[in-house]
Amino acid sequence: MATNLQIDDRLITRAMKIGGHRTKKAAVTEALTEYIRHLEQEDILPLFGVMEYDPGYDYKALRSIK
Repeated sequence: MATNLQIDDRLITRAMKIGGHRTKKAAVTEALTEYIRHLEQEDILPLFGVMEYDPGYDYKALRSIK
């Protein structure tokens, strides 16, 4: 799907340089991917402190299993 956007050239050039992208499309695609990932992570914040854990769960014991 072709889309025409007016993006500040300084921003896109900076994003391309920092991200190591060779094209504007790659920089914009990466930016949108990160934006979506960030928003999806915010969806789980209300769950912190709500979930109950098994008191017998020993995460340290699981670390020693090889």
